Amino acid sequence: MPITKSAKKAMRQSLSRKAGNLRRKNTYKDALKELSKVVSSGNKKEAEKLLPKVYKALDKAAKTKVINKNKASRLKSKAIKLIKS
Repeated sequence: MPITKSAKKAMRQSLSRKAGNLRRKNTYKDALKELSKVVSSGNKKEAEKLLPKVYKALDKAAKTKVINKNKASRLKSKAIKLIKS
């Protein structure tokens, strides 16, 4: 456990940031899972409507450095390929 005042504050900040990062990560993962489920059901129009939601979640995760921008780009590419196939 932290002893100094600054170490206690750093721990609080760390826990708060961890919670935010997990929230962002879960958001983009849930969006991708939802898209995958819709595509597997064969509903292309519905999948295309979900695409902006997926893009938004990935862009926000990349902007806040939860994931690397190249990973976000790769996942967006994978999502569009999933819809096209």
